[in-house]
Amino acid sequence: MQEVIRARGHEHVSAEHASTFEVTSDDWLTPAGDCILAIDADRTPADFDPEFVGACQSHDATIDVTVRVEAGEDTYEQTVSGRGHPELTFDGDRSIVFRTSDYVDDRTGVVGAEHAAEGFDRDLVSALTDGADLTVTIEVE
Repeated sequence: MQEVIRARGHEHVSAEHASTFEVTSDDWLTPAGDCILAIDADRTPADFDPEFVGACQSHDATIDVTVRVEAGEDTYEQTVSGRGHPELTFDGDRSIVFRTSDYVDDRTGVVGAEHAAEGFDRDLVSALTDGADLTVTIEVE
């Protein structure tokens, strides 16, 4: 079962945050948003199918987040695995946050992620800084 979000990079994407990475539906980004990979997302967690949400609400759920960036003829792809949690609500109507910690709020899409924004390939990040298109596929097992 999966959900897909499409967004785009921005000149202020730095991907330097040590505990989270995020995709937002906002159409702007300041340099302080060092966890944000992309803006102008076409969907938020509040749009997700209730069946998908239910599947993620287990400590036993494995959630894979695949980030795919297309920049001209170059394509970059990286998958980050994490876990589900019984308190995941996916009620956030502005952004989704993937966390290395076990903290949960209405924007949380995964806990226990293998890495945060700082762990993304720098070529992928550079393409996002240049405004490349991003697709996030969230798949739960």
